[in-house]
Amino acid sequence: MGFLRPVYVLFLFFGVKVYCQYEIYQWDEDYDQEPNEDYEPEFQFRQNVEYGVPFYQPTLGCARECFCPTNFPSSMYCDNRKLKTIPNIPMHIQQVYLQFNEIDVVTSNSLINATHLKEINLSHNKIQKVDYGVFAKFSNLLQLHLEHNNLEEFPFPLPKSLERLLLGYNKISTLPPNAMDGLVNLTMLDLCHNHLDDSTLREKTLANMEKLMQLNLCNNRLESMPPGLPSSLMYLSLENNSISSIPDNYFDKLPKLHALRMSHNKLEDILYDTFNLSNLIELNVGHNKLKQAFYIPRNLEHLYLENNEIENINVTMMCPSVDPLYDHHLTYLRVDHNRLKEPISSYIFSCFPHIHSIYYGEQRSIDGQMIELKTQVFRRFQDDDYDDGDDHEDHDNTHEGQAGSEEHFDPHYYEI
Repeated sequence: MGFLRPVYVLFLFFGVKVYCQYEIYQWDEDYDQEPNEDYEPEFQFRQNVEYGVPFYQPTLGCARECFCPTNFPSSMYCDNRKLKTIPNIPMHIQQVYLQFNEIDVVTSNSLINATHLKEINLSHNKIQKVDYGVFAKFSNLLQLHLEHNNLEEFPFPLPKSLERLLLGYNKISTLPPNAMDGLVNLTMLDLCHNHLDDSTLREKTLANMEKLMQLNLCNNRLESMPPGLPSSLMYLSLENNSISSIPDNYFDKLPKLHALRMSHNKLEDILYDTFNLSNLIELNVGHNKLKQAFYIPRNLEHLYLENNEIENINVTMMCPSVDPLYDHHLTYLRVDHNRLKEPISSYIFSCFPHIHSIYYGEQRSIDGQMIELKTQVFRRFQDDDYDDGDDHEDHDNTHEGQAGSEEHFDPHYYEI
């Protein structure tokens, strides 16, 4: 018993100590208190220490020739730096901007590390060659800018993820037979200012691009309308070619077309209802050889007929009937540099009640001299500009002798 007594004392001492610890602990201080906005976790991340949680490195690297802003860590800006080769691009970069340099070739090793790229801008360089399949490995690529270079061949193959492809201002004269087959997600294709002719665009070249909304083929060598265009198309640019005719019912398969630009071609005779498209808003057929007007669809708002051979505009042909429940939406008409001898009949305002501007400018006489009609620009103020006490007739009068510059009436091109 003498030996056990000290043991009992020690056991009693430790038991009281443990009991006091639990009595003193305040549970409400940890679970019922208001959250502290300045609270900082005690668990500190340190580089090269494995905690089982992925470590985010603040500085992921940037090519020494380029600039990588901290606010956009996935973007690398290398534009306008007189680069002759593509610098090393870190793996984490998603957008790389290399425009306005002196790069002349894109090799298979140029972008070997950058596997997560979504946008590549190589415009305004001197690129003559792109190695086969350089861009095909980028499964996330959405935009590829190669405009304003010296390419003679279409870069092929390309990833099916691509949505915008810009190849304008090159020297491309041929397209591989299956160049477009895999581009099922492409919405915008720009091939303006190249050397494409009718033999390049075959019947099924563009047919499989079911999401294509904008196609730019201006300033090429086309003599006929491109065949087999997808029905999804909304914007078609064919300016500055040598197209002389439009096949019957050509636009029947393009019901969504919003804007059609065919200025600076060789159009002469077109069918009365060629442009009868329910969704067409802008039509530019200026600088052709048209001799008469045609039917104007109800939703058309801007019509450009300048620099043709039109001697008289038959409003009844443009608008066979007037339906007050279905007004025509035409608001602007340009007819300068034709062969008109007098302004258009006032019946045009009954057919097109929303029209507010007609630009007559100068007209050509039989002997080729330029003449001015009494009315060069007609403008009608909108109803919401009227004051209650104003005489409406004063606002509806034509502005005689008012000169109009061509620049003022230039259409706004959709962005590419």
